[in-house]
Amino acid sequence: MFPSLEKGLEVEETSMKQSGKINFLITGSVLGIGAVLLSYFGNPPNTGICVSCFMRNIAGAVGLHNDIRMQYIRPEIVAFVFGSFLTSIFTKEFKTTSGSSPLLRFFVGILLIIGCSVFIGCPIKLILRISAGDFPAITGVIGLAAGLWTGLQFLEGGFRLGRPSDAQRANGFIIPVLMLALFILLIVQAPFINFSTKGSAALHAPVWMSLLFGLLIGSFAQISGFCITGGLARLFLWGPKEVHGCPKSTGLLLAIGSFFLIATIANLLTGQFSFDMTVQTGSSENFLWDALGMGLVGFGSVLIKGCPFRQLILSGQGDTDAGATVMGMLVGGALVQNWGLAATSAAVPFQGKIAVLAGFVFLFAISLLYRERDKGLAPEYQTGLD
Repeated sequence: MFPSLEKGLEVEETSMKQSGKINFLITGSVLGIGAVLLSYFGNPPNTGICVSCFMRNIAGAVGLHNDIRMQYIRPEIVAFVFGSFLTSIFTKEFKTTSGSSPLLRFFVGILLIIGCSVFIGCPIKLILRISAGDFPAITGVIGLAAGLWTGLQFLEGGFRLGRPSDAQRANGFIIPVLMLALFILLIVQAPFINFSTKGSAALHAPVWMSLLFGLLIGSFAQISGFCITGGLARLFLWGPKEVHGCPKSTGLLLAIGSFFLIATIANLLTGQFSFDMTVQTGSSENFLWDALGMGLVGFGSVLIKGCPFRQLILSGQGDTDAGATVMGMLVGGALVQNWGLAATSAAVPFQGKIAVLAGFVFLFAISLLYRERDKGLAPEYQTGLD
């Protein structure tokens, strides 16, 4: 369907031969087990892991918003980055790069959190909600797929953000050091850091458990290149058995499949599964806006090569452009709370709807402005849409 995009899968297939499909299966399994157990031992229901929710919590903890129900330094976010950082150092894959439109990525990072907040969850929480029996969340899958397809159209049409270049090695340590500082502030309970005593941010698993699973997930995600949006994008790239001599790529889809299967089994075993076509905890019945919120996330993720979770992993292995996106996500978490953009189980606020629609306008605008005449996938995207 997207012939020039399919050429980029050759690089991913080579990577799969080197690491083996077992890494994808392990990544999905560890993510599924970890997310469900974190919820069982203290994190909010259906929210064992939610990058957007956790970024909003961190934004509140450092004083970027004053919602007393959303203030906590989530160890999982810190550990995702540090797991990626330590693993990339060990495997010698840590490489500092920058220069691929960092300011633009910063603004896209804001939009990713806005879209997630209207849906009430990131792509990882989307899978977790369905694995716990929240089948109305499938509307989010439809929206995410539509957003991915739209973004792929622009990539095939010549969209470019520019190719990143090597940068001073010290720049790649900025996000990991920032995360380490946040973790220290959490452990010492710094007096200037906010900690919720009620609301969803007051619900959290033991710090050691969050750190352990976060490190494992971050490490395996760095090795496998796990990404929800990247994996689902493969569904639009499949064509003949071989495309330009390159076999079909199934790695990330295997990871997503194992994540969903293991999470479903874990939810059943821990009593967290509830087959219900009505609204569950941490979800809503705003089906149209669920789809539009996830559509914004899918569209933006394709343009910057990765979902919110993937941006954290990339920032840990030295990608400062992803680091700019992560900082945008943090600011986005603050804006969502300060401006009242997030959806509730009952409704999506008017300003949240406007923000999502404005986000689509912004993404369409940059998709057109950053197109080049020569169509096809740019070299910087030929890593299989990380």
